[in-house]
Amino acid sequence: MSFFFSRALAFLLLILLVSCNTQLKSTHSELSDDSDAEFQKGYLVENGIDSLKIVSMENAIKKGAYPNIHSVLLLKNGQLVFEKYFKGEDEEWGEALGIIEHHQDSLHDVRSISKSVVAACTGIALQQGKIDSVTQSIFDFFPEYVEYNTGQRAQITVETLLTMTTGMEWNENIPYSDPENSEMQMTSAEDPIAFVLSRPIVKTPGEVWSYNGGTTQLLATIIEKVSGEDIHQFAMNHLFSPMGIEKSEWTNFPNTKNPAAASGLRLRSRDLMKFGMVYANDGHFEGRQILPEEWVEKSKQSQVTFGRNNNVGYGYQFWIFKASTIADNQNHLIPTAVGNGDQRIYIDETNDMIVVVTAGNYNKWDIKKDSEALLTDFIYPALIP
Repeated sequence: MSFFFSRALAFLLLILLVSCNTQLKSTHSELSDDSDAEFQKGYLVENGIDSLKIVSMENAIKKGAYPNIHSVLLLKNGQLVFEKYFKGEDEEWGEALGIIEHHQDSLHDVRSISKSVVAACTGIALQQGKIDSVTQSIFDFFPEYVEYNTGQRAQITVETLLTMTTGMEWNENIPYSDPENSEMQMTSAEDPIAFVLSRPIVKTPGEVWSYNGGTTQLLATIIEKVSGEDIHQFAMNHLFSPMGIEKSEWTNFPNTKNPAAASGLRLRSRDLMKFGMVYANDGHFEGRQILPEEWVEKSKQSQVTFGRNNNVGYGYQFWIFKASTIADNQNHLIPTAVGNGDQRIYIDETNDMIVVVTAGNYNKWDIKKDSEALLTDFIYPALIP
């Protein structure tokens, strides 16, 4: 080998080595910044996650293979190991916003994750003694609607609201653009509470689950009645502030000052992660008890099951999924806060992992490469045994 060829080969190897090292450092620092006032930051590999698979996920989102994903955050072993934001079409409670450059401080519609927040506030009100128990009749709080306190409707309790087992005639299984959709009827009603309380009872309360945003609106109204604060004020003072959540919005019903409890909340993705951490840590956040431990446990347990072979559960306004439906090699339950449009907080305590996803796929029910697909295709395969 000639002297000049040897020098050239050595120089080429040096360039490749430096380039590779730079790329590794770039990936390493890109996925974690140790200086952060809100979260303890960590690295993927050190927390047992294959970084190449996560980078592949990021690239797939950027290419649009997983459409209109706006953020993905991954907490592993208590450390924020991945946090990325993406631009895409977005809405604010049905109003088009156009293409938005999402970032760390962006507020985002969380849609029905609002329900899980209302449930948390219910637990706080119970702890404060403002609600006697979950077995309390809802008509204790609505004496002005005594005309509806008849028959089986009188059996509706705070707990049947939390578990959506009121037995009411209610239909949210049709598009929200359909005027027959019960939540849309509630939204446009002159008196939304009267609309919900007047629904015919078609099943014995406490026995059958039926998705019902009206239950959440009743819970929020109960909180306002017993505390003197609307659901947003109550959440800010007793839930958000203790978690260091400083910025939030809650859309009101049209032409009213009443927050749309079932779907109107807007939060940052980081604050969704904080909310998930409270439920993953028995109601604690940074050493402070935010929610009662017993409440958190009941919220994460299937109070009722349904679906094919009873493979889906529902707690206190939380969905309970079987991990095996997401990843074949997992065999445990994953409590999840779910919102229309691919908003998710997956709380996987077995793997000490929380995944937050936000997206703009509102009312699009046939997307296969959705937020859950990110877990199936990338995040769970990335877990190093």
